[in-house]
Amino acid sequence: MSLKNILLADLARQYQVAGLLKKKPSLFGVIFGALSPRFAPVFIFRLAHWFYQNRLSPLAKIFSLFNFVLFGLEIAVRCEIGKGLYFPHTQGTVIGANRIGENATIYHNVTFGAREIDLDFSESARPTVGNNVIVGAGAKVLGGIHIGDGARVGANAVVIESVPEGATVGGIPAKIIKLSGVK
Repeated sequence: MSLKNILLADLARQYQVAGLLKKKPSLFGVIFGALSPRFAPVFIFRLAHWFYQNRLSPLAKIFSLFNFVLFGLEIAVRCEIGKGLYFPHTQGTVIGANRIGENATIYHNVTFGAREIDLDFSESARPTVGNNVIVGAGAKVLGGIHIGDGARVGANAVVIESVPEGATVGGIPAKIIKLSGVK
């Protein structure tokens, strides 16, 4: 999928979550949506990742730094993130995951990363997140685990074991609170 199509899918998700798809947005609405603190960091990450994929690492790091300074959001440029990414808030979020699927909703102060220092970015030491996952504020998802499609991670949960599809987890360490089918 092209960068343009991914960005359009991300913007469409912004409008869907905000309930704006029911009416045709005005020009002001489109501009405001594109400049909002929910979409701008996604746009900046997509550019950083595109530069990384095209072997322009210095530019990728500059855009990644912009995200960190402007939005308090640190995303590894090599992390693969599917279309439809949504951040209700960004401050304090660190994403060092191996991969995040489509239509992920990630709240503020969330950390995805290795359990130990991993300067080489070993994919096997980092979480892989499925599609349609919601991660609550302050949650920590650590290690080479898998979060299944449609899972929900409660606020401030510390997830150190894989989570099955459709499960809701919470607590420290996180335990399954509810198990249901994927939508």
